[in-house]
Amino acid sequence: MDFGLKGKVALVLGGSQGIGRAAALGFAREGASVAICGRDAERLEAARAALDAAGVPVLAVRADVSAPGDVERLVDMVADAFGTVHILVNNAAGPKPGPFDSLTGADWEDAFRLTLMSAVNATRAVLPHMRRQRWGRIVNISSYSVKQPIGELMLSNSLRLGALGWAKTLATQVAPDGILVNTVCPGWTATDRMRQVIGVRAAGQGRSVEVAAAGIAAGIPVGRFGTPEEIADLIVFLGSERASYITGTAIPVDGGIVQSAL
Repeated sequence: MDFGLKGKVALVLGGSQGIGRAAALGFAREGASVAICGRDAERLEAARAALDAAGVPVLAVRADVSAPGDVERLVDMVADAFGTVHILVNNAAGPKPGPFDSLTGADWEDAFRLTLMSAVNATRAVLPHMRRQRWGRIVNISSYSVKQPIGELMLSNSLRLGALGWAKTLATQVAPDGILVNTVCPGWTATDRMRQVIGVRAAGQGRSVEVAAAGIAAGIPVGRFGTPEEIADLIVFLGSERASYITGTAIPVDGGIVQSAL
């Protein structure tokens, strides 16, 4: 299937590792020019090298997506390098895990900037480009916790629902401009973030990480954790020409762990 991505420009926030990196590589393999950002210089350089190997134009920028100035600078650099932005993947590290009593006011404010405002600020910056060309795709990376909360993730459970409401409302407002907005909701996926959350759960239960991980995997109908590449396949599809009649959705990629019918 031709996804129609040759000549398109994809900006993937948090593209230096995990699901973001897998998505950036997915767009590159389809022939899109790719821009990524990340906070860790070493990981960012490794991701840039992997993208270079795909043979497409690449821009890698060190930036903190929770800092509005960094986001504005990033989008300006992408527009200067490639002329526009066709596809935005809003992706950020998950906020601090832990139960309610362990979280400070500063933790809540940090999570608000990271989980909601990073997407708002990046979208605000790219919309003029998308509106001028009357074509755009905004794909937000969330979590299955928007449908079934995860016990250790008070901040994530709370703020991701706000981001989902924002995305649904935005989808209606920008659809007449040819811009589609969708949210991908990964389940337990083999990333550093997953290992962090399992570590918190293991400590709370007084069990080893291995035992806690096995217990989680046993509760997933397909019987295993997902891979970043499995999540990226949907992200690339939603960013493509082939997803031309899909907007305002929140799609789990979770191995069946969400038990609700809708």
